[in-house]
Amino acid sequence: MTRHEPWQRAADGAGLLAPDGSVAPTIFAEMSAIAVQTGALNLGQGFPDEDGPAEVLEAARHAIATGVNQYPPGLGMPVLREAIARHQKRFYGLTVDPATQVLVTAGATEALAATLLALVDHGDEVVTFEPFYDAYGALTALARGTLRTVPLRFPDFTPDHDALRAAVGPRTRVILVNTPHNPTGAVFDRETLELIVELAHLHDAIIVTDEVYEHLTFGQTHIPIASIAGGFERTVTISSGGKTFSTTGWKIGWITAPAFYITRILAVKQYLTFVNGAPFQPAIAVGLDLPGERFAEISATLESKRDLLVAGLESAGFAVSIPDAGYFVVADARELGVTDATDFCRELPARAGVVGIPLTAFVRAEARPEYSTLVRFAFCKRRDVLDDAVTRLAKLGV
Repeated sequence: MTRHEPWQRAADGAGLLAPDGSVAPTIFAEMSAIAVQTGALNLGQGFPDEDGPAEVLEAARHAIATGVNQYPPGLGMPVLREAIARHQKRFYGLTVDPATQVLVTAGATEALAATLLALVDHGDEVVTFEPFYDAYGALTALARGTLRTVPLRFPDFTPDHDALRAAVGPRTRVILVNTPHNPTGAVFDRETLELIVELAHLHDAIIVTDEVYEHLTFGQTHIPIASIAGGFERTVTISSGGKTFSTTGWKIGWITAPAFYITRILAVKQYLTFVNGAPFQPAIAVGLDLPGERFAEISATLESKRDLLVAGLESAGFAVSIPDAGYFVVADARELGVTDATDFCRELPARAGVVGIPLTAFVRAEARPEYSTLVRFAFCKRRDVLDDAVTRLAKLGV
């Protein structure tokens, strides 16, 4: 067995392939198992422990009860594609054709998989920002592409424009942009987005954006790259309803893009899941049509949870990067005497009854020393859970 089989490329791209060819479990699985074994509070994985808007949940129940339980159309149900088009117009002024420029997917991860498998080939480079969602490395490797990264550095995690210019070149096929960013919570500014569009035109690259946290911003405005001048015609925009509406298990995502990209991506996507989530598609459509104040309430509630956890981490002795968006906060444990965040995270459940994830899980092996004392904690949990976590973390500062 060689190291070049597809499953090994995927594992290697995600940093999980050992020198002997075996596959290590993800740190997320390891830490979640430790949480179960020890009874620690799991602030590692990014899923909410509260349900989303009642209207969205009721719409799903109604769809099931009225027989919306069979295969939906390959592009997605018209009711959802039309809601996605209205959403893009209402929030961003973008006009997309629901019949030809919208594709519903099994979450944003399938959208990313279908897009990269459709558009990237052997020898192509995919440029993204590091730390990065681990699927980016695995999927790029499956597509036989090469991942190049632009570092985001603690505490502000702002992209360096010179580093970005240096990373994008004639072999760049895709510039993969995650804003609002996971795991750092950074929101890229307009100048950065304009530079990405400029570089994409200069090197004939395709921009692929992961915007799943688009409505979960705190005092910042999310700007889709597709809304930047010159951006729409070469951008594949990906999002989902899971994060915004606390329905991560429904796996309803979507792509908006020029029709010629949708055609190419659908040619791959239809042989992945084919279709999915029939009763959940009209429910997410209801969510996308909620009044603007409901989106603001969702964001404000999450922001208050962020502030609670940030204050607790700072009191416990961490240096904290205050996120502008998302589900997560990154904290530096250096002042607690930590030199290896992975070891620290393995010890933390016993020391304080809390689980976090080392940020090194989101970077390539060669970049790990720079992030070696950083830990990601999730604040998308019930307030009583976060109160308990803050109380437990206080033990570290004693």
